[in-house]
Amino acid sequence: MGGLKLIPIVSVVGRSNSGKTTLIVKLIKELKKRGYRVGIIKHDVHGFEIDHPGKDTWLHAEAGADVVTISSPSKFALIETLTKEKSLDDIVSSINNVDLIITEGYKTGDKPKIEVFRKPRSEDLLSSKKDLIAIATNHPLNIGIPEYSLEDSIGLVDLIEKTFLKNGKTDGCIL
Repeated sequence: MGGLKLIPIVSVVGRSNSGKTTLIVKLIKELKKRGYRVGIIKHDVHGFEIDHPGKDTWLHAEAGADVVTISSPSKFALIETLTKEKSLDDIVSSINNVDLIITEGYKTGDKPKIEVFRKPRSEDLLSSKKDLIAIATNHPLNIGIPEYSLEDSIGLVDLIEKTFLKNGKTDGCIL
């Protein structure tokens, strides 16, 4: 039995409507084909709602519950009222049983990044070159960072696999 391994994290970043979600869906499908378990963390700076007015969990929260969970044989969700945003590392610490975590957003975070760069939506990269492992683009930049077509999920997963999963699948545990 192997020791505990840190779950690798890759952030997919880019401007609004650049194709981040579309690329992530392709990456997930390719990673799943290769037998990996994948976790996703979506960052939403605007806030979001996953509960629906009138439903039991909504009523529980409206009554004042600070943490509401819903569980079934196939899914589990936790809704927690926060006084301040959780850090990415705090969120990651609650995830286990995956080989890789992909985040959408967290462009100012300290995790390795794949930037989605689409002309004419973008003129400049959001990330510094030192933070990038790759650029998914429709326009060559030739800046010394590996570049992939927006459609090349196989090539990007090859890079992710070689860079972060080269020792095989993790045991789903973090340090």
